[in-house]
Parts: sequence; structure tokens; C-alpha cells
Amino acid sequence: MEYTVQKLGRLAGISTRTLRYYDEIDLLKPARINPSGYRIYGQAEVDRLQQILFYRELGVSLERIKQIITAPSFDALQALREHRKKLLGKRKQLDLLIANVDRTIALREGKTTMTDQEKFEGFKYRMLEENEEKYGKEIREKYGEKAVAESNQTIKDLTAEEYKKWEQLSASVLENLKAAMTTGDPAGELAQKTADLHRQWLSYAWGSYNKQAHAGLAQMYVEDQRFTAFYDKVQPGAAEFLRDAILIYTGEKK
Repeated sequence: MEYTVQKLGRLAGISTRTLRYYDEIDLLKPARINPSGYRIYGQAEVDRLQQILFYRELGVSLERIKQIITAPSFDALQALREHRKKLLGKRKQLDLLIANVDRTIALREGKTTMTDQEKFEGFKYRMLEENEEKYGKEIREKYGEKAVAESNQTIKDLTAEEYKKWEQLSASVLENLKAAMTTGDPAGELAQKTADLHRQWLSYAWGSYNKQAHAGLAQMYVEDQRFTAFYDKVQPGAAEFLRDAILIYTGEKK
């Protein structure tokens, strides 16, 4: 079956302006233009639009979607399986948040009690999902499925106080990293303090500490542009400086 831009927009629940924009950026081109100048979409375009909307629902940028679905290795069936897995995760998080709201209402009405840890059910889960989407593949390849699963469970089990401390440590790492960079010395006192704060922060997530794994993660900060961009927001070159400080801290670099 074929659709005009208006009919496809109504079918998918999106505006014709959106479809025209997708055409302009080469994300979704019509199958053809008819003699009257109307965009005409066929089955292949309908299926591609469905994929696009699944990715959009999961918060993926248009630029990233284009990279994914135009890649020679793109597998539509595998993509659908991944959509299903991520949507189930999203539903689980929503269920946790709804249950959290229900219990909090009951708490305010004096009908139940809640631990501080229970008050944060659902929020930490979303953070883990976001980390999985961004870095899951690389982290699992480097440390293995078991290690990642144990780390995620450790984070889920953090009490409200521990979780707050963990976030404070994250902020302290960035604050001290910025100060340490002014010295230009990754072996200096400030830089080594930063590396130790980073160790403390990691230990909350990992449950235990391993020097080699710490050094490996620091190296990834430089090798993976996404990690580099995060730390380089502090100051250009921050990821490399932190890597060097951690390698010295762990004894991997003299």
C-alpha cells in the first residue's frame, strides 16, 4: 500500500512537517514523487518510519538514528528485538516509580512505612538504564557480564545516604580534577588526591576495588570519545590528565 505524506502522517500520529523534515535530512525519503509533485511512501518507508519512531521513543537523537539505520550492518529484526528489551526496561522503571508514588501516598496517609532506600526505587534504575544505553556494550566487553551485573546490583542496593555520598564523590572528582590541572602535574598531591577520590567513587559502584581494572577504566576515558567528552567539559585535556593521574596512583605508570 502507498501513502501520501498527509496519510502517512495521520497513520503514524506525526505531523506532515516532521515527515518533510525527515526527507530534508535524508532520514526518511519518499519512495517516489508522483506527477503532481506529492511525496509517495511505500511499505519499505512505512517500516523504516516505525523504526525511527521506536528509536525516538527511547530518546535517541535523529543524528544517531540516521547513523544506525543507514549502516551496512543494520539488521531490522535485531533492532526490533533490542527495542522490545529497552521498552520492557522502561516499563519496569515506570512500574517502580508508580509503585513508589503509591507507597509514598500511603505513607503520607499514615497507612504504611517506607525505608529511605525504598523512597528512591525507580530513580537509580533509570540512571543504570541510561548508562547501559551509552556505555553498556563497551563496559561488558571489557569487564564481562557478571561484573557489570554485580556492579548494577551494588548501586541498586545503596541506601539513600550512600547514594548521596556517591553523588558527592562524583562532584568532588570533577572539582579536584579542575584544581589539579592548574598544577600540570598528574603525580602531584592534588592530582593524586583526585585519583583517590575517583577510587572511592568507583568502590561504591564496584563493591570492591581492583587496581588493574581502575587503570583500564582510566585508559578507556581517553580511548572512548564519549568518556573523553564528559571529562573534557571540566577543561580540554582533563580526561588525559585524569588517566595519567590514575595510572600513577595504581602503579601502572611511574
